[in-house]
Amino acid sequence: MVARIGAAGVRWSVRPHAAAVLAATAGCAAVGVDIPLGLPVGTAPRACDVATARRLGRSRASVFPAPPRPVLDAATHDEACVVARALTGRAISLQAFHIGSKIRDWDALAELPEHVVEVHPELSLRTLAPDVAFAAKRTARGAGQRIAALARWVDPAVALADLPAGARLDDVLDALAAAWSAARWAHGEAEEIGREIDDRGRPMRVVC
Repeated sequence: MVARIGAAGVRWSVRPHAAAVLAATAGCAAVGVDIPLGLPVGTAPRACDVATARRLGRSRASVFPAPPRPVLDAATHDEACVVARALTGRAISLQAFHIGSKIRDWDALAELPEHVVEVHPELSLRTLAPDVAFAAKRTARGAGQRIAALARWVDPAVALADLPAGARLDDVLDALAAAWSAARWAHGEAEEIGREIDDRGRPMRVVC
């Protein structure tokens, strides 16, 4: 799900892979991606994952720690857990395994543009609306809270008026939250959590 926001308003599209997302967002000042863009090596988790989970408190379960690169080649969750335990001493969650193909897709890019930054929508929303105790995002209350929070930045009546067929509301709101953090990054206003660099020279950080 891609939300491209500019002077003409919000334009929505669904793209199948990382290269298509970069093509769709060509010309954007910044692109927020809700996928780990830098991967850890060794036993320690990424500092940005630890710090993001700490910041989210009761919602820390929404943080899926980025796995080392070899884990992404596992064909099954059981196999991924075996590899992850051998490399880090810990298994990989089923949720993290399910987004493994997307992590692998972004990791396979020969070059990651500097204006593409990793975000975490739940952290973005709590930074945008620190006064709100958000309910789960797939509940009606949680969706309403997120729409109200995003209304501090964009007009929901306009932003949500023409969504792609089959779009899920929680994914749409996550995309808007990611775009908010990307806009803050472009304006030099964003907070950067984690300043590590992975073995390919890519930053391991979350921008909010």
